[in-house]
Amino acid sequence: MKKESIYGLPLEQLIEWLQDHGQKKSRALRVWDWLYRKRVANFSEMTDVNSECLELLTDHFILQSLREHTSQESVDGTIKFLFKLPDDNLIETVLMRHKFGSSVCVTTQVGCNIGCSFCASGLLTKHRDLSGSEIVEQIMKVQEYMDNARQGEKVSHVVVMGIGEPFDNYINVMDALRIIIDHKGLAIPGRGITISTSGLADKISEFADSDLKVNLAISLHAPTNELREQIMKINRVYPLEKIIQAVEYYLAKTKRRITLEYILLKDLNDQREHALQLVSLIKNIQQLININLIPYNPVDEHPQYQRSDHETMLAFYDVLKKHGINCSIRLEHGRDIEAACGQLRSKQVKANQG
Repeated sequence: MKKESIYGLPLEQLIEWLQDHGQKKSRALRVWDWLYRKRVANFSEMTDVNSECLELLTDHFILQSLREHTSQESVDGTIKFLFKLPDDNLIETVLMRHKFGSSVCVTTQVGCNIGCSFCASGLLTKHRDLSGSEIVEQIMKVQEYMDNARQGEKVSHVVVMGIGEPFDNYINVMDALRIIIDHKGLAIPGRGITISTSGLADKISEFADSDLKVNLAISLHAPTNELREQIMKINRVYPLEKIIQAVEYYLAKTKRRITLEYILLKDLNDQREHALQLVSLIKNIQQLININLIPYNPVDEHPQYQRSDHETMLAFYDVLKKHGINCSIRLEHGRDIEAACGQLRSKQVKANQG
């Protein structure tokens, strides 16, 4: 019998499963506490759970399904982990240290089919979706690393921006987020969680209806359909008009702000005219919009794209600010360790194939 990871069960399902197997609700609450508060590595460490329950858990579930394959640490404290899944696929997870806490960037798919022409994640096409448990366990593995360092660090923020399109794996991602938010478990508040999509308009609307109070970011990267189709083939299916319509629905339904992510590519989308086009695109919704300008991390396989000059980035930022738009230039992390998402995995996979 193939064992499933216990990290895939929300608390309600764990309670139901144990009750169906003759265990009390209180025992499930104890197990949950051992998993997410005490963070044990083996069921046998759950010292106040009776032997019958522990035997049930051991027979049906596993605790550790991800194995660290390799890692890279930046001078700024950022760590990029490459984890191996039970089927030997590799995924990236990143720990970033900030003044406000420690955030983990999680992957949601093995590979990516969105096909952004500047991105390292899409160098290897999608092989499969990650399960909810595989998403949650990335956070648990990073927290385990922190626990072992004994410096009192705790994951305080989660960004769902790693390899893959989260809304293309919608159900599993939503299940994982509910486990992450649960106040009896990891208890990471919704305001500390951000999920990023390349603009799957129908899922943006569905997400608005979910009442899951986490932050939403949309990878825009261009202010016109012509330019966006040039760098993001997903725009052929979800053009800017559909995205803006979905954003308007989200804003009206949730009253929550949205972040638009915009990677600045030298001489392609970083000129004053592009900034003015962006201003025009969001003029009716700009009061609830934040724009995150992102310096590009060059990828060897995409030599046609280069990082914008610092002065150009500041000029773009200045245009937006003068039009009353909330915006910022993203603080970079891990630039010295193949910072672009997917780079480490791509190089490792190609090395293995070679």
